[in-house]
Amino acid sequence: MKNSAVPKKMELGDVFSLFGDEYRKNHKLPLQQRKVMFAVEACRTSILGGHIDSCDSCDHKRISYNSCRNRHCPKCQHLNKEKWIEKLSCNLLPVKYFHIVFTIPSELNRLCLVNQKVLYDILFHAASQTILTLAKDEKHLGVLSGLVAVLHTWGQNLMDHPHLHTMVPAGGWSEWNGYWKNTKKNFFIHVRVLSKVFRGKFLAGLKTAYENKQLKFEGEIKPLAQIGNFKTLLDLLYKKDWVVYAKEPFKNASGIIKYLGNYTHRIAISNERIQKIEGDNVLFGWKDYRDNSKRKIMSLHAQEFMRRFLLHVLPPGFCKIRYYGILSSRNRKTILKKCKNAMAIKEVNSKFEGLIWNEVLKIITGFDILVCPHCKKGKMIPVGTFSSRKAPP
Repeated sequence: MKNSAVPKKMELGDVFSLFGDEYRKNHKLPLQQRKVMFAVEACRTSILGGHIDSCDSCDHKRISYNSCRNRHCPKCQHLNKEKWIEKLSCNLLPVKYFHIVFTIPSELNRLCLVNQKVLYDILFHAASQTILTLAKDEKHLGVLSGLVAVLHTWGQNLMDHPHLHTMVPAGGWSEWNGYWKNTKKNFFIHVRVLSKVFRGKFLAGLKTAYENKQLKFEGEIKPLAQIGNFKTLLDLLYKKDWVVYAKEPFKNASGIIKYLGNYTHRIAISNERIQKIEGDNVLFGWKDYRDNSKRKIMSLHAQEFMRRFLLHVLPPGFCKIRYYGILSSRNRKTILKKCKNAMAIKEVNSKFEGLIWNEVLKIITGFDILVCPHCKKGKMIPVGTFSSRKAPP
């Protein structure tokens, strides 16, 4: 009789488990990348230990393995995403919102990889100041606007592609008149204007970082350490048209929050996109935007697949979601509150506030993890734990 068991769906952790030792042996990896590899491989396995629950009615036992909670792990982001969406929903105004994407030229990709924190900070600053400065200009809106910015560093093929997704309200607070002023047209500010200002602010920040010796030059970008070569790069970048993409405005806050929520806690590749492992190759789904967004299957050698994934491991403590203008933490209790008062909007708290993770899970999915899966009547009670194995050096 043939085995009718459904074959196990391959995940990112399986790739690291099968091929990670060889990759670590052949590459001198930064500590942060080694930690991510271990966390993803060990997530929800006996390696991290776990706990045992027992039903208080039928005595059914259940073993649960601990999660790694690493932000680069595809298994550990769902609840965080839902809590983020709910919290942000409580702070947004009932107006239209724009989704504006800021992308830096590919000539800067290698420089970004070597100087992640410095270059990504410049990206956040340039994009946010572009929006806030232009919105405040009387030629455009003459208001204090705001935005939420989310960093992505990858494309669908897992190659480096740093860009910011931003959510911008269609208007802003007019301090002079004391009211909310909406945009007059169906776009925020023309993308050509956004692009030129963004380019200028980014390159000014890059030049300052170079002059203050904040940049490192390693490998193929080592020649850029020479001032002549660096100036040539700047001249090239000033001549290029930088890409700023603005979508049609969402009709309300809930639409863009749900949309942007898919970006906030996304990692370079989800487990759902990994199709299978064939020999030494990893096959995964991707969308080819250069071919009318057709969905295709890409096959990469496992070593190259891991290399591409690890390009997107962020520095420790680096904040990939940031808030500016009226949406910044400093202004939420002042200017944002004025906006809400002008619109007669009451303050609301997150429905998840004060709840523990299993209570949040029940609200989101309707699934109560405490109910016994066997008898459906009893309650699962913790009765023991087992220890984890230490991470390799």
